[in-house]
Amino acid sequence: MNVASMAPLAVVLPFLGAALAFVLIKHPRAQRRVSLGTITLTLLLEVWLLAFVWNSGPVAVQLGGWAPPFGIVMVADQFSALLLVISSAVSLAVLAYATGQGAADGEEGGPVSVFHPTYLILVAGVSNAFLAGDLFNLYVGFEILLTSSYVLMTLGGTGSRIRAGITYVVVSVVSSLLFLIAIAMVYGATGTVTLADLAVKLGELDPGTQNLLHVLLLVAFGIKAAVFPLSFWLPDSYPTAPAPVTAVFAGLLTKVGVYAIVRTETLLFPGDDFNSPLLIVALLTMIVGILGAVAQTDIKRMLSFTLVSHIGYMIFGVALSSVLGLAATIFYVIHHITIQTSLFMVTGLIERRGGSSSITRLGGLAKLSPILGVLYFIPAMNLAGIPPFSGFLGKLGLLQAGVADGSPLAYTLVVGGVVASLLTLLAMARVWNRVFWRSTADAEDPDPVLLATAPDSSGVPSMRALRTSKHVDATEGRFSGDNEIPILPRMMVYSTMGLVVLGLGMTFFAGPLFDLSEHAAISMLERTPYIEAVMGSGAGTP
Repeated sequence: MNVASMAPLAVVLPFLGAALAFVLIKHPRAQRRVSLGTITLTLLLEVWLLAFVWNSGPVAVQLGGWAPPFGIVMVADQFSALLLVISSAVSLAVLAYATGQGAADGEEGGPVSVFHPTYLILVAGVSNAFLAGDLFNLYVGFEILLTSSYVLMTLGGTGSRIRAGITYVVVSVVSSLLFLIAIAMVYGATGTVTLADLAVKLGELDPGTQNLLHVLLLVAFGIKAAVFPLSFWLPDSYPTAPAPVTAVFAGLLTKVGVYAIVRTETLLFPGDDFNSPLLIVALLTMIVGILGAVAQTDIKRMLSFTLVSHIGYMIFGVALSSVLGLAATIFYVIHHITIQTSLFMVTGLIERRGGSSSITRLGGLAKLSPILGVLYFIPAMNLAGIPPFSGFLGKLGLLQAGVADGSPLAYTLVVGGVVASLLTLLAMARVWNRVFWRSTADAEDPDPVLLATAPDSSGVPSMRALRTSKHVDATEGRFSGDNEIPILPRMMVYSTMGLVVLGLGMTFFAGPLFDLSEHAAISMLERTPYIEAVMGSGAGTP
């Protein structure tokens, strides 16, 4: 069996699972099993595909038998296959987390019942964007994931979610409109939208036309990737969504924009014409994002600003246009998808256990829930780049690439990267100190239930909590009575733990992962393997 021909199943399977989940909308347990099974099967397929392209190089599938540039083509190379695997692994962990939350809360119907089919459509859109071999199919992938994200963001219909959803919709529509205009202009100038064909034909245009098309695509993708100054929408949009939705948005959606930027800069517009502007944008994204994070008192908003800041590291590597810089970017994208998602999942657990995500209202969680402290501490230090975690290795690769470049602007980015990393550590340590280390009584405005259920010196819940609680129900995971003490649902904890372990695994297997990233970077910068996989060995070379 030709593994390459199975690549479209990474999109088809989630769509089929979404249809079946929608049919089972009145059967929540069956719906959950279908959703989990679909993403598990998709993940196994993508691991198989990654193993194949690792050895054989890029592969292309012509849908309907129409040869490019006239037909739709899906392309899997090492970069896209690696992103498919990590995105499905993260999606599976978040879905298990959401399933545990839904089971614990007894959400058996209503608007929440559309979560599973919508979530699977989101996964299909992400996979389609990673496999797209032409600009219009990439646009379709963006629209699929954005349409489903509108539904997911506004689940529950609260005022804050609706307001945030409106902002998100308006910004997304503007970026999609710019992308569509860029596609029309590209087609008008070259007569094609197939990426491999464009890699040859764009070079034949005059420099002014090339630069105009380049800028349009960068602006459209920059909004989706939340690159400064186009990142204003993200900190206000993501924190309002339900915890599982925020986690998958933070981990995946902006990375699809980063993927599009990487593909554009390496395949369509190679060279160093836009390196200096991209380096400046990367520096501003790093610094402005992390300064915003340090100023926050809500954990979700703080993590949203760190998300913006760390997009700057990825743009930094792309702008260097070197094998080391691009390889470090690929490694850092994989690392950041995992770590950022796990931190938002931990924040959901903090909010569930402490009743709030504001650091002014929390305290004593290290004693109240030691496992929660461990689950926060490990990815927090990883994100901050503390040795020997994968965050440190990724940042070290980027800094080495900047030093190897040797330009004054690259050295400025190296300094900016170090400063942003130190400020990330400050923001992470601030949350640890206030939420976990200090006592509950020392919080500025402690949550009443958290204060009532805080352990005494012996490590057990206070007598006040026990007196007002009728019994402990271990199955439901809470004290029942006048004061409920929310013990964390096991499935939510286990799925978060699995993602934290995956982040640790990237540290232990950083060598092979970085080798794969380097091979992917070499292939993308050469461009010929990608072009020949799509257009054939007789295709013109750039």
